[in-house]
Amino acid sequence: MSSLLIAAIAVAALGLGYVIYGRLVRKWLGLDPDMTPPSVALYDSVDYVPAKHWTVLFGHHFASIAGAGPIMGPVIACLFWGWAPALLWVVVGGIFLGGVHDYFALAASVENRGRSVNDLSESVLGKGARTVFGMFVLLALILVVAVFAAAAADTLVDKPEIVIPTFGLILVAMLVGFLIYRTKFPLALSTLLGVAMLFGLLVLGTYVPVRLPVAAPARWWTVILLIYSVAASVLPVWFLLQPRDHISYGILFLGMLFGLLGIVIVHPTVKAPAFVAYRAPEGPLWPMLFVMVACGAISGFHSLVSSGTTSKQLPRIRDAGRIGYGAMITESALAVIAIISVAAGLYWSREQIPAGVEGTVYGEVFRQGWIKAFGVGYGELTKVFFGRQLAPMVGIILLNAFIVTTLDTAARITRYICCELVGDTFRVSVFRNRYVATITVTLAAAALALGNWKAIWPIFGSANQLIAALVLIVGTAYLLTRNRPWLFTAIPAAFVLITTIGALVLKAIGFLKGSPGTGPNYVLGVIAVVLICLGLFVAYRGAVCIVHARRQQVTAAGGA
Repeated sequence: MSSLLIAAIAVAALGLGYVIYGRLVRKWLGLDPDMTPPSVALYDSVDYVPAKHWTVLFGHHFASIAGAGPIMGPVIACLFWGWAPALLWVVVGGIFLGGVHDYFALAASVENRGRSVNDLSESVLGKGARTVFGMFVLLALILVVAVFAAAAADTLVDKPEIVIPTFGLILVAMLVGFLIYRTKFPLALSTLLGVAMLFGLLVLGTYVPVRLPVAAPARWWTVILLIYSVAASVLPVWFLLQPRDHISYGILFLGMLFGLLGIVIVHPTVKAPAFVAYRAPEGPLWPMLFVMVACGAISGFHSLVSSGTTSKQLPRIRDAGRIGYGAMITESALAVIAIISVAAGLYWSREQIPAGVEGTVYGEVFRQGWIKAFGVGYGELTKVFFGRQLAPMVGIILLNAFIVTTLDTAARITRYICCELVGDTFRVSVFRNRYVATITVTLAAAALALGNWKAIWPIFGSANQLIAALVLIVGTAYLLTRNRPWLFTAIPAAFVLITTIGALVLKAIGFLKGSPGTGPNYVLGVIAVVLICLGLFVAYRGAVCIVHARRQQVTAAGGA
């Protein structure tokens, strides 16, 4: 089947979803366009800072929510279950679940002075549920910081060519931030200058690869990245976070554009089967595919970005829809490119490779890691622009830009949640200090990143989707108490909750039973059971609030 036809149908569906369903979602949530955004009302020059233009904030938001997720999940899912179910989940999920989830979190936070969705949950679920929810979110975010620091460190070791552009971008971003916010230098020219300098760093890195002359270099890179994340999370957003993500998005956008153009020009035939099997090594298609492919369809981390950093930088209320909903649709498009890259850019078996033609088999290159699989597949699509040798590295550079950008944002959001939960809820006043909170959570992340962090990664996808389900439950109760339409959040909430609990049950059984080669893993089994109990507790509290609010609506309507 033609990869061009598949991509055209998927991208067209996402575009129509944004125009038609996105407009309905904005109408149902009903943000007042005349309201003063928190970035202006609570301006503090550090966290509450209106972005210079909505495109600057879009760049931050998209680069932060994307991370490695919309690439990693589809690459794995296509191998185990086939490209068709992965593609269908990305398109349908992005339009009807992910976009709704992300935009609700942003809109609700903007309506409530930039408060996080975790902080907002108290008003609808009660203090007890909010505290439990907050503890889980904080632990999940610490793991995110640890995992992305360790993943980025591994990439710096494997590809020393990207060390200079990775760290050089920090200085470039500071320069661009100064030009945009402290001089009258035009935004467009500042952006072009930043992108041009980053391309120069990419070329320099190719010729000057940097390797640390120490034992265990990945551990040292992890420490360096965590120290950087401490600084990035307390510096004013206009100085580093906004311009860095804005420039990164420019590179990422060009990478997506070249990927799509590569599909148009090369339009390779899809070589992977549309459907591989219902049962795979990772488990049955339902529920495991819907947990494996999170970013690109729906991800709980997105709500933490929407209500953590993005809501505090929104320049105008009318920009909320194009950022909150639009960035999710863009991420789904990125997932489509990832699916085409491996399903059409790689061969499914050696028998498919024509005589005299070089080719790479999906399963064989996947054994070297999903990053390698994406890089090679993307390279096959874009070699017409970059050449056979450079194209795979371009894909990996794009991926690393996502990872480090997400690390920046995750560290700052973790600091917010720590201040809210430990400083305000538990009233430990020292944790209201952003420096104390940042250093504490970073030390916790370091303990995981420098230890056996991979041991608990298998259930993190389920934990991430559980956050999304709980946020949609909070959203349903929030909308009901304000007499707004609510089924568009309630139905996705029920689906994601049931799916995620199902995945956690399967994982808990698998961990506790063990396999013939490894035996039971009681730690992971207990963690999975705890997550199930957490989800059911918060879901129960949400259901009680929803039923109560619905009864009040019916009573009020009857009395009228």
